[in-house]
Amino acid sequence: VENAVDAMKLGAYDYLLKPVSPDAIELLVARTAELIALKNENRQLRADLASHYRNIIGKSTKMKKIFELIESMADARSTVMITGESGTGKELVARAVHFASSRRDKPFIKLNCAALPENLVESELFGYEKGAFTGAVRQHKGRFELADTGTLLLDEISEIPLGLQAKLLRVLQEKEFERIGSGATIKVDVRIIATSNQNLKEAISKKRFREDLFYRLNVIPIHIIPLRERLEDIPLLTNHFIEKYNKENNKDIKSVDDSVFRLFMKYHWPGNVRELENYIERAVVTSSSNHLKRADFPPELALGKLGDQIRRLDSGITLAEGEKYLILKTLERCNGNKTRAAELLDITPRTIRNKLSEYELTDPE
Repeated sequence: VENAVDAMKLGAYDYLLKPVSPDAIELLVARTAELIALKNENRQLRADLASHYRNIIGKSTKMKKIFELIESMADARSTVMITGESGTGKELVARAVHFASSRRDKPFIKLNCAALPENLVESELFGYEKGAFTGAVRQHKGRFELADTGTLLLDEISEIPLGLQAKLLRVLQEKEFERIGSGATIKVDVRIIATSNQNLKEAISKKRFREDLFYRLNVIPIHIIPLRERLEDIPLLTNHFIEKYNKENNKDIKSVDDSVFRLFMKYHWPGNVRELENYIERAVVTSSSNHLKRADFPPELALGKLGDQIRRLDSGITLAEGEKYLILKTLERCNGNKTRAAELLDITPRTIRNKLSEYELTDPE
């Protein structure tokens, strides 16, 4: 028995005491096979679930909580409100909710409320009949009808016209609507997911968004934190994007210099994951080696918020004017410390002194 206990501690599934009967062996083999099958099934289920999140990369505690929330509420019929800054991956989370649910094989339809003129949003949502208005030469199904039995993503819901919000609220409450130009009621079974990069409570206070619509949409809130608040995910994201753009561009980037990650960790990422992806794509495409170095990325990344100011400079300025601005702003940020400013600009302190003299600039020291 003592040996059997030791064997169990080492990973054995079960044990038999002598003398052993054929029936006992057969039963044990059957139980073991069943256990292995269950483990394989669970492993496959976990893999299937992970595939829903394959484009949402993260190991930070806050991202893990989002994964857990998606898993726990995926099959609910309740509306979902996903908020976060631009570039954080709100649409990816919306798709993950859909594909983790029992609606995964049904339509996933998207409407970008900010991309359409105000007068077209209603016809795109509800559809219209032939002759309903000038230019309506044929019947047109709206997004609600197309998304029946599936999911409708209302991207940037804060941009939906105020006059249309009451009609949207009615569909959410009654699960029915009419096409423009028709009196026939159409019933639908649609799960609504809305996203916004705006403060909707502020929009409510300014009478730009209906409070009752907000609470109807905000049943299950998911907030995606900005990249600057989950810096530990940057290495994973970087490797993911390198793999993606290696495949797309037939490249073979194998590694990233530590100085690049140090650069990334100091930057504040106003464009979030989308901005990181853009930088990685550019570096993969333009790099002449299979090892990404700091030189493969634009110098303004080292300047944090100052880099934003540089990118916003008027396009008509000369190189000398831009260089003067860059040197002065960097010195200002570093309280006149030329050594620190030189590190940020990736030049020598002597070069800074020479440039100050060349441009007849006042030495801040």
